[in-house]
Amino acid sequence: MSGLQRVITCCAVIVLVALAGCGSREPTTKGAPPTVRLLTESQYRNIIADVFGRQIEVAGRFDPVVRTEGLLAVGAGLATVTPSGVERYVALARSIAQQVVAAQNRDSLLPCKPTDPQQADQKCASEFLTRTGRLLFRRALSATEIAAASDLATTGAREQHDFYAGLALGLQSLLAAPDFLFVTETVRDDPRSKTVQLDGLSRASRLAFFLWNSMPDENLLQAAERGELDSAAGVGRQVERMLDSPRLESGVRAMFTDLWALDDFATLEKDPTLFPAFGLAAANDAREQTLRTLVDALLVRDADYREIFTNRKTFMTGALGIVYRVPVDAPGEWTPFEFDRDDPRAGIQTQLGFLALHSHAGKSSPTLRGKAVRELLLCQRVPDPPSTVNFDRFNDPASPGKTARARLQVHSTEPSCAGCHRLMDPIGLALENFDGAGQWRERENGEPIDVRGEINGVAFDDPAGLGAALADDPAAPACLVRRSYSYALGRPIERNERKFLSYLDASFARDGYRLRSLLRRIATSEAFFKVTTQPMQVARGQSSEGPTS
Repeated sequence: MSGLQRVITCCAVIVLVALAGCGSREPTTKGAPPTVRLLTESQYRNIIADVFGRQIEVAGRFDPVVRTEGLLAVGAGLATVTPSGVERYVALARSIAQQVVAAQNRDSLLPCKPTDPQQADQKCASEFLTRTGRLLFRRALSATEIAAASDLATTGAREQHDFYAGLALGLQSLLAAPDFLFVTETVRDDPRSKTVQLDGLSRASRLAFFLWNSMPDENLLQAAERGELDSAAGVGRQVERMLDSPRLESGVRAMFTDLWALDDFATLEKDPTLFPAFGLAAANDAREQTLRTLVDALLVRDADYREIFTNRKTFMTGALGIVYRVPVDAPGEWTPFEFDRDDPRAGIQTQLGFLALHSHAGKSSPTLRGKAVRELLLCQRVPDPPSTVNFDRFNDPASPGKTARARLQVHSTEPSCAGCHRLMDPIGLALENFDGAGQWRERENGEPIDVRGEINGVAFDDPAGLGAALADDPAAPACLVRRSYSYALGRPIERNERKFLSYLDASFARDGYRLRSLLRRIATSEAFFKVTTQPMQVARGQSSEGPTS
């Protein structure tokens, strides 16, 4: 057994021992300071849709959030708004407000009508802004805030002789306010100890953004205001309701989009000369296919999470069918599809969404694919390449007939590369039957492709074997636990939370690795709401950067 295999085997043993040693009682954590997070683009869009309806268009660009510790959810806690970003938020607010008060929408969205549409009506304006502001700010507006927004509406109506134009100004002020754009948590003294605790409304926001990726609904806000979220029973009732809500799908989609960096599809490009079938439609559908597959397996069928690495059930469109080279019954629609038992495609890692995303524009990349498996699916960080590496050495134009395995052989002879590439290349080479767009191929440059490999000491002969190895690896479900918990809190994991993560690992296993059970365990835990005024002590996290050869 090699030194690398011994290290990985020891890590697996530690995970198993931790699982066996964890009881059913939740370990105590100290928590971390309360957070202030900028709404992500998907959260912003979800809130607008949930408050006003999906007919309201959110047309505009958002400043990018920097992925931190491998997650946009964590990066949002460090994000600021640039002057140009402020201008874009104001423009978005103006556009949304004007749509809300437009003739085709006002009757369904406003709770009242003005006495005279050409005059100010402060009572009607105040009623609408109070109701809407409560949802946007995730709390009741103060008398001062209501007065400020209503005064804007009144002044605008008088100046423009149009109640609705004035109301749009009042609504615009709410949509551009920091209290809407930032999720700010508030603490109060904990009567049971000398520490602090989140107030009810902050608890409501934590639950809503974790499970729904949107703001709390009226039911959850009322529960917070009545103090029901101060008890485990009250939290449990709300969590069960939220897990049964259709909004849960949106929350799960957002979580896996962040965990697996599916937002990178926005900038994904393929060489149209080399991959003519992989156009914009195929790229968009590849991302959606990944999410539909996950929702079907983990929510609709309530399957074991580990099944996603061997699952052959998915969905297909005409654009995807061309790339996969399979017939599609209804090309213009999403159609359920299942690959045959002897088909090499088995598991999420053999779908276009994974294969195309973790490749170059003009070719596949065993290194990128192996790195993605290690970091995104197993939480095993791969160090960045040395700054002195000359990547031209690994792309030999004088040997166009070589396969990727032959080209990457140089990694094993280069001391500065060998250690890290032993972690990545054997995994990625197992997927070399799929080109840079994810299409199947038997040969590369006329030579047969060897896809045999190993991961963590487990050998396999083909892509399906890789999936089976991932499904059997205890690091895979443990990685989902770790990253889901960090995503839920919007911050890195604290050192004092390691025992709690082991508790979650054991609970996840006892619950049959069901996603709903994991979400429930996190959302109803004391650790999920625990805060402190002490500085953070971050446990070693994940990097989203790494080798590119």
